[in-house]
Amino acid sequence: EDLVEPSLLGTVPPTGTYVYQVNDNILSTILEEQKNSLFYLGNSYGSKTKLPMWFKHFDYGESGAGEAYHLGIFGITGSGKSTLAKMILTAYSKFPHMGLLVMDPVGEFSKSFANDYNNNTDKKYQNYGSNFNMKKIMNSLNKEVLAINVRNLVLDRWTLFEEILLQSQFFHQLTINGANRRFAVDALIPKLRNKTSLTNLIKRESFDLFINELRKEEVQILIFSTPEPRKRLNNLVSSLDQKNLDNLYSQFWTPICSLFENRQDALTIDDLLEKFSWKLKPLIVIDLSEQTAHRMQLKYWNETIQSLILKRLLRGLVSLGEKTWQKNTSLNTLVVLDEAHRYARKDEFTDTNLEQLRLTLLDAVRTTRKYGLGWLFISTSLSSIHRDILQQLRIIFFGFGLSLGNDLVTLRELVSDEKAIDLYRTFTDPASSFNTKTRKYSFMTQGPVSPLSFSGSPFFFNAFSPNVFMKENNLDITV
Repeated sequence: EDLVEPSLLGTVPPTGTYVYQVNDNILSTILEEQKNSLFYLGNSYGSKTKLPMWFKHFDYGESGAGEAYHLGIFGITGSGKSTLAKMILTAYSKFPHMGLLVMDPVGEFSKSFANDYNNNTDKKYQNYGSNFNMKKIMNSLNKEVLAINVRNLVLDRWTLFEEILLQSQFFHQLTINGANRRFAVDALIPKLRNKTSLTNLIKRESFDLFINELRKEEVQILIFSTPEPRKRLNNLVSSLDQKNLDNLYSQFWTPICSLFENRQDALTIDDLLEKFSWKLKPLIVIDLSEQTAHRMQLKYWNETIQSLILKRLLRGLVSLGEKTWQKNTSLNTLVVLDEAHRYARKDEFTDTNLEQLRLTLLDAVRTTRKYGLGWLFISTSLSSIHRDILQQLRIIFFGFGLSLGNDLVTLRELVSDEKAIDLYRTFTDPASSFNTKTRKYSFMTQGPVSPLSFSGSPFFFNAFSPNVFMKENNLDITV
């Protein structure tokens, strides 16, 4: 049986040795036995030859890596990061037993799953990534997709309620501001917890209980240490008539408590994450963007609340991974975190909640590989990401825009081949093209992402357009 063995040239071949330029036919012949595992994201840089890649699931068995990988995609805005990530999601979605969870803090991925392309006739002005109708692609792969936003989630922790209440305008309406809001939460929430549940907070009797407790002198003393503000608060809550109470309840209490109510169209976070323990695992996209929240009249939504929900989701997933590992099974799931520089940065946060999320991410990348839980970090900045995370990344894609300042310093630390760095710096800005059709989105990649990765050298490629991507990977769909 003929064997193909990977090897490197140690010396220059002798004169007269035949040298063939690599093309698609040669690669297809060499990689015949691996053809079912191959996936193509683009052409080798500077040629028309397709660069063969493979994306293995994290379990054992056919096409499995036997462990989780952590990945990274880096490049400035407009370098094609999100579209490349969608291609990679498509590659992993071929495995029905692999789960995919996309944390979407700006709504970039959610749009791809929600777009109605039948109504979008003006495709002339669509950008590079907008042609990816991920919903249709996943349907063609028989991959279950759940597109979730905060309205589809039932929040299930008192700490979440406390923090959202603090971030809202509820206490401001009662003239409780600054640090006194925290004192109010510490004084009032324990009384609520003793007499009601999170799911019942939306009921009027829970609101009335809260206001009645606030009217008590022993509670007011815990909120304000001096008599003057206590007197002001007492006068206010004592003078609230039915109309004022109704307005406070409907405009400020209900929008918060509705997130904790059991709703017909919503799932608890535990129920949502439990889907990744199923045999056939879904792809779930969670839209946590400020724009979506504001469209839903969640005016109090901000980065702190977003970080709290992210932390709850990530800790729940890590806990699930630990449970499956104890049962000697693999979670076999990849988590995609867009805008990773906002949460996984190297510098500490002054905000306690954001700092806790950062530490959760740092701990997760160190411990979850054995659970079969991998991470894909997407970021416009390379140097701002925590060094411990960068060192754990097994497969990295570098798009345009990292050849200056601290990003270049970090790039040189990750890629020791100076000739590869020089070639990377020849990448042109995609925005400098004449039009969207002629744009080239170039990437340098390193790690075990190709059957040719045995050389240890980085690979370079120009990413396919969406239509070519579908054609070259035999995805029977018109985008």
